[in-house]
Amino acid sequence: MVSSDNSIASSNGSLLFDERRWVTQICSTLEEEVEEGVQIPVSVFSVPKTLLSIKPEAYNPELFALGPYHHWHPQLYEMERYKLATAKRTQKQLQSIKLRQLVEYFIKKEHTIRSHYHRHLDFNGETLAWMMTIDASFLLEFLRNYSNAKGKVFRKVPTMSHMVDAARMKLAYNCILRDIMMLENQIPLFLVRKILRFQCPSYQSADKELSNMLIGFVKEVSPFKMMENFSSIDVRRHAHLLQLLYLMIVPNAKEASETIDETEVHIGIPELNDTKPTGNPSYVKKFFNSVWSQASGLQILGVLATRPIKFLVKIPWKIISKFPGVSILAARVAKLFFFQGDEKSEDEDSSNEPPLVEEIMIPSVTELSNAGVKFSATKGDLTTISFNSRTATFHLPTVSLDVNTEVLLRNLVAYETTVESGTMVFTRYTELMNGIIDTEEDVKLLRQRGIILNRMKNDEEVAKLWNGMSKSVRLTKVGFIDKVLEDVNKFHSSRWSVKARKIMKTYVFGSWQILTFLAAMLLLLLTCVQAFCSVYRCGSRRDNVTNLG
Repeated sequence: MVSSDNSIASSNGSLLFDERRWVTQICSTLEEEVEEGVQIPVSVFSVPKTLLSIKPEAYNPELFALGPYHHWHPQLYEMERYKLATAKRTQKQLQSIKLRQLVEYFIKKEHTIRSHYHRHLDFNGETLAWMMTIDASFLLEFLRNYSNAKGKVFRKVPTMSHMVDAARMKLAYNCILRDIMMLENQIPLFLVRKILRFQCPSYQSADKELSNMLIGFVKEVSPFKMMENFSSIDVRRHAHLLQLLYLMIVPNAKEASETIDETEVHIGIPELNDTKPTGNPSYVKKFFNSVWSQASGLQILGVLATRPIKFLVKIPWKIISKFPGVSILAARVAKLFFFQGDEKSEDEDSSNEPPLVEEIMIPSVTELSNAGVKFSATKGDLTTISFNSRTATFHLPTVSLDVNTEVLLRNLVAYETTVESGTMVFTRYTELMNGIIDTEEDVKLLRQRGIILNRMKNDEEVAKLWNGMSKSVRLTKVGFIDKVLEDVNKFHSSRWSVKARKIMKTYVFGSWQILTFLAAMLLLLLTCVQAFCSVYRCGSRRDNVTNLG
C-alpha cells in the first residue's frame, strides 16, 4: 500500500514538474514577445504526411541531426561526437569570449530560435541553446569547404578526414549534404553568423566570409547553374539554407497566387488524348499505322489543304455525311480538312479559373519532337521556361541530376508547400517535367539538347526520378508556366499528323461499329465492281486493248 502511494506521489511529482516547466515556458515566451515586439515568420515546418508517406527516406536524416526535430533519434546520436569535436575547435577560434558565453547569448535569443520552428520544442532554454551552439558550429565548419580558402577544414582533422576528400566522392559526404538540405533538419542562419562574428574582427568581414561560403555552397548543390555572376548574398534575408537555395532558384513572383481552398488533389500527368478504345483490333491498328507512316512522308495532307481540293471535297461531303455511320465521323473529318488554325481554344475563356488536374496534361518529349517541337536549354532559373510558337522551340533551364538531387527536389517542394504563401512555381516545374518525361528515350532527347546533365547511372534512373515526383499538393496557378503548357498543347494539337491519329484512334480503331461499316462499304463497292464487269465485260475489254498494243 505504501509503495503504491509512493508511486502515485512520484507520478504526481513528475506531472507537477512538467506543469511547472510548461507554465515557466509560457510566461517566458509571452514576456519575450512583449519585449521584442517583432514577429519572426515560421520557416521550419514538419513535412506534410501526404509527401512523407511517398518516400520517407527523402525527408528523414540518415547520418546526423541538425536542430531539434530529430535530435534524440538513437540512430543519429553516434554523430554527436563529431559535432562535439567541431564545437571544441570553435571554442579555440573564438577571439574574445568563451563557448559558455556564446551559449548564454543564445539563451537570451531563445524566443527568436523557437519562432523559426512550427512544431513545439519540448526543451528548456539552456538545452536548446547548447544544441544550437553545437549544431551551428558543425554547420559552419562544413560550409567552410565552399569558401575561397584553399584549406579544407575537415581534411585537417583526423577524426573528420573520412567525410570529405578532394574529389568529394565519399559516401559520408553525400549523406551529410542530403541531411543538411532536408526541411526538418534546418537551423537558423543567424546562429552561424553570430559564431562567425566572434571569430572575425567585424560584422562586415564575417558577413563577407559567410556570403562567400554560401555562394560556393549554392553553386555546388543547386541543380540549376545560374549563379556564375552572383557576387554576394545578404545573409540576414534568409532564415536557413533550404530557403536560401529556394529563393536562388525561384525568384519572388510578382503575380498573386490563386489557390484552391485547402483542397488536396493527387497530381498526375495523364497521357494526352488517352481515350480507351471499345475494342482491340490490333491487326487493323498495325495496318493503318503502317499505311499512315508511309503516307505522312508524301506531304499528302499539304495537298489536301489546298483550296481546289477543299472545294472538290466540300461539295460531295454534305451528301456523303448523310449516310448512316459516316455522320459520326463528319465533325472530326471536317475539322481535318477545313481547319483554319485561327479558332480560339476553350481554355482561353477560363484562363482566370483555378487550374484543374486535366490542365496539367502535356505530351511527352518524344511526342512533341515527332510533332516538330525543338528543345533548347537556357542558363537561368525557372523564369526562363518559355515556348516560341513561331519557331516551335521549347526553352527549359539546364538541370544537373546526381545521387543527391531527388532529396533536394523533394525537400524544395515540401518547403514551398508548407512555407511559401505565393505561387508554387517549383512544384509546377516538377509537374511539368513529370509530364514531358515518360521513358528513358525522353531523357535521352533532353540530354542531347543539354537540358538534362545526367550524373546518375543511366537515363532510366532519371526517368524514374521525375516519374516518382507525382504527389498530393495544393493546386495554384503559375501564370507563365500555365501559358507555356497551353501554347505547347495548342501547337501539338494543331499538327495534321496529331489530328489524323486522334481521329483514327478515337473513331476508327476504338469502334468496331465503324470498322464493320467500312468493311461493309468495301464489300458493297467490290460487289458493284463485279456487277459492272459482268455486264460490260471488263476483262475482255482489257484483253482487246492489250492485243491492240
